[in-house]
Amino acid sequence: MKLRRQARYHLAFPMGNERKPYLLLTLLFCYLAARVLQLYAGRIPNLLIVALHVLPPALFALVHGARIYRSRGILVFMTLALGVGVFSETLSLRSGIPFGHYRFTDLMGPKLFDLPILLALAYVGIGYLSWVVAFVILDCRSGPLLGRKIVGLPLLASFVMTAWDLSMDPVWADIDHAWVWLNGGSYYGVPISNFFGWFLTVYIFYQLFALYLRSRAIIPADTNDRRLAIVFYFVSAAGNLLVIAPLSAGGVFVDATGRHWMISSILWVSRLVSIFVMMPLCVIAWLKASRFRPRLVGAGHS
Repeated sequence: MKLRRQARYHLAFPMGNERKPYLLLTLLFCYLAARVLQLYAGRIPNLLIVALHVLPPALFALVHGARIYRSRGILVFMTLALGVGVFSETLSLRSGIPFGHYRFTDLMGPKLFDLPILLALAYVGIGYLSWVVAFVILDCRSGPLLGRKIVGLPLLASFVMTAWDLSMDPVWADIDHAWVWLNGGSYYGVPISNFFGWFLTVYIFYQLFALYLRSRAIIPADTNDRRLAIVFYFVSAAGNLLVIAPLSAGGVFVDATGRHWMISSILWVSRLVSIFVMMPLCVIAWLKASRFRPRLVGAGHS
């Protein structure tokens, strides 16, 4: 019986070379490359740049999440993120609720019912990274998720992911023209309802996942695993500092209502959100991860 328990433990908590995250590092490098390649938009196919922004984080979520929540757990997370995200996007495309009225251009590639497939996958990748950053900040440990963290973790994760949207939405909409806000908006052409809708959408699937974890043990990821996810989110923030507007943009963006916005201001608000919101979240999470010492527990539910 003791040998059987030890075997189950080592399956749940791989040791030695099995823990070396070569694949995760490769995905991080691919995403870093995407953030650099955006400097060459127009000379490199846009769809390739968009795919490298979306697919590596989604694959990272699948691989990294399986190390912490096992295969079943991360598949539950991905199903919830895709299900709730696609429902909200589809509903908003048809009714304007909860984000506002908008339409997607062809920049993000193939669509399913007017929704780009790559956009849907962004809920998985960045959604997972935001969850891990919040998870580390709140010092969540192994074992089922209990107490105030059942609600506190989804709320903080929603804030972390909404910060990402605050930094990138005006850039992707106004400069890259990945989508068009049909009625403009007060946040550099983006309606404020978009961010409330974003927070609500991600909170719903985070909260559902937190409830799922009430009866599931969490594998205590080591410090390096936690840091990898934090660095991934940090690269997303740092990449915003590299964004430049093409000369063809002309220095001014005119939204659907005819209101003029300085493109330099759009870029600066993205950088400021990255520097003063996203990066401090990474620093806090990094310091928390550095003090983390996993408790050894037996294998829980699968």
